[in-house]
Amino acid sequence: MEKFIVTPKEDKSVTMTIRIDRALQEEYNDLAVKTNHSRNELISMALQYALDHMELKDE
Repeated sequence: MEKFIVTPKEDKSVTMTIRIDRALQEEYNDLAVKTNHSRNELISMALQYALDHMELKDE
C-alpha cells in the first residue's frame, strides 16, 4: 500500500490593514455577492491589475 504523504502548505499571504471609503467597501461587497468571490479575492485581483498596468512618469 502506498503512503498518503502530506506536505506543508506554502502560505504566501499576509494580513494588511487599510482604510478605504465606505462607498468603495459597499461596491466590493456587492461585487463579491454577484461574482461568488470573496471581497478579499476581488481586492487582491484589483491590486495586482493596478500594478501590472501602472506607468510611472518622471516629473
